[in-house]
This record gives sequence, C-alpha cells and structure tokens, in this order.
Amino acid sequence: MPTRRAYSEAEVEAAIQVLADPDRLEDAQRMVGANAPGIQRILNEALQAADWFGSAHQAAVLEAAGKPAVDDRLTAVRTLIAEETSVAMLIGVAVGYELAHELMRRER
Repeated sequence: MPTRRAYSEAEVEAAIQVLADPDRLEDAQRMVGANAPGIQRILNEALQAADWFGSAHQAAVLEAAGKPAVDDRLTAVRTLIAEETSVAMLIGVAVGYELAHELMRRER
C-alpha cells in the first residue's frame, strides 16, 4: 500500500471550510445512516479500548450525580455529557478519515 501524503494545516482547514456547506454533507449523512451499526461498533470498540467507560468514568458519573446542589449537579452532568460528546466526535472523525483512505485505496 502506498504511503499517505501528509496534509498541511492550511489544506485541512480549507477542506473543513468546504464541508461547512450543509448540502455537501447530505450524501455522507445518508452513507453514515445506512452503515450506522458498523460505525457504532467501531466507536464502542475504540471507547472500550481507551477504557473510557471504565472505573474512572463511573466515578465521574457518580460524582456528578451526587452533587448536593441542583445547579452544581446540572453543571457537572452537562460537562460530562459535553466531554463524552467531544470524545465520540473525535473518534468519529478519525473513523471517517480512515474509512475515506480505505475506500480510496480500494479504488486503486
């Protein structure tokens, strides 16, 4: 398999700007929706391999849920959800990046 070319930050930033157009993502959203179970499995495996839902995460959930003040509890839960969403999104981007490279490799 040929080596991948490294992309400059400017190239990646320009590509991200192109993807900001909602119409540009419609096909990708359909493809992801049709293949969601496989993509979800990869995400779950990556999270498990990183021990994301291990004892440290369980402790963070218990700590957030156990805050005595409602406002503190809501803030802690929202923060935890935001962190989980961010990690899942980053893994999803990595999966998409690798999937694109695998599909390009198969075209050759």
